[in-house]
Amino acid sequence: MPVKILMPALSPTMTEGTLAKWLVKEGDTVESGDVLAEIETDKATMEVEAVDEGKIGKILVEAGTEGVAVNAVIALLLEEDEDESALEGADTSGPDVGGDAASSAPKEEEKSESKDVAPATSGASVSKDGDRIKASPLARRIASQEGVELSGVDGSGPRGRIVKRDVEAALSNKPATKSDAPAATGKSDAPAPAAKAPVASGWNPDLTGLPEYEEIPNTTMRKVIARRLTESKQQVPHFYLTIDCQIDNLLSVRKQLNEKAADGVKVSVNDMVIRASSIALKRVPAANAIWTDAAILQCKQQDISVAVAIDGGLITPVIRNAGGKGLAEISTEMKALAAKARDGKLQPQEFQGGTFSVSNLGMFGIKDFAAIINPPQGCILAVGAGEQRPVVKDGALAIATVMSCTLSVDHRVVDGAVGAAFMAEFKKLIEDPISMLL
Repeated sequence: MPVKILMPALSPTMTEGTLAKWLVKEGDTVESGDVLAEIETDKATMEVEAVDEGKIGKILVEAGTEGVAVNAVIALLLEEDEDESALEGADTSGPDVGGDAASSAPKEEEKSESKDVAPATSGASVSKDGDRIKASPLARRIASQEGVELSGVDGSGPRGRIVKRDVEAALSNKPATKSDAPAATGKSDAPAPAAKAPVASGWNPDLTGLPEYEEIPNTTMRKVIARRLTESKQQVPHFYLTIDCQIDNLLSVRKQLNEKAADGVKVSVNDMVIRASSIALKRVPAANAIWTDAAILQCKQQDISVAVAIDGGLITPVIRNAGGKGLAEISTEMKALAAKARDGKLQPQEFQGGTFSVSNLGMFGIKDFAAIINPPQGCILAVGAGEQRPVVKDGALAIATVMSCTLSVDHRVVDGAVGAAFMAEFKKLIEDPISMLL
């Protein structure tokens, strides 16, 4: 009975994804830990590892297929003592998980055991003393159907693992009864069709009269960005607050810090913006909040999402508890997260969540802009370029390096006075950067 390799749920909100690439082919032998495929989610491309040894019997979903539902069977793995004849009439329907596809995301206790096969049948994976029993999925399945307690079976596989022949040997010593017959599954033996690419829908403008163009298919990430930002702009009542910060002192302090910093540490203006934002949120906690219909969620920790441009879109890795970290730690962590983001290697826990966002386009020479709020957060700070501008100091005209910052605010959760108070604290910290080091 071949083992099903399923489309994994790589994040709690994932319902479908793109099978970007197969790294194995039919007939290949794989071991636990081998990378089988690359899955493109709404945020990144992630690798799927095998948790069992065997031979790839049949690939059911071709590379490049979009819209593959979570828990769809994407391939079949032949276990030991099985050959290609076992594929005939193999059941390729997904497990009965109940509810929608999102509910099939693996539980925390299951993640370490399985990413790409059906969860082991309950009651057959843990011994009476609480130790996990090592057994192949095929052995577990047969044991469950035949009523064999795996804790009483000796394993002959690698590292004492229980395999098919061990369960069959145990069965030979067990009297057969009517209840031992496998229950009918009621599932069709016909192979399930491969997932089809979704049909374009929604925004389809009139293209009459356009010149020749190249059609670039939308990636899963681009589709999710489009959907989420459209929902944000349509459903979240935005308002905007802009201030100008003089950053000559900040640039001077940054230079001094980098001259004295340890090897490999180079604090950026953006690192100082993250630090200032987190302290301002501490001082004005009402701005560190999320709207729900039932209640306003005022977050006690400042988890700062930072927009990072990557191929095909953007992603917002999160600096957790930024209010409790110094500039050197923020700088080191931000560089590591940005590198992983551009390589498509971010893990879900590194980009999910966040209580407040920062988007900085200053490095591109953008003077000022207003960003779209990143739901469910209540605010996002848009940071422009620092540039020399005329200012009035002590009644006289002078030149200063000025940076314009705009706060986009969800008016349901943050009122104008609260947003203004946050911006006032932020401006103080940026213009007196020594205070953010205390």
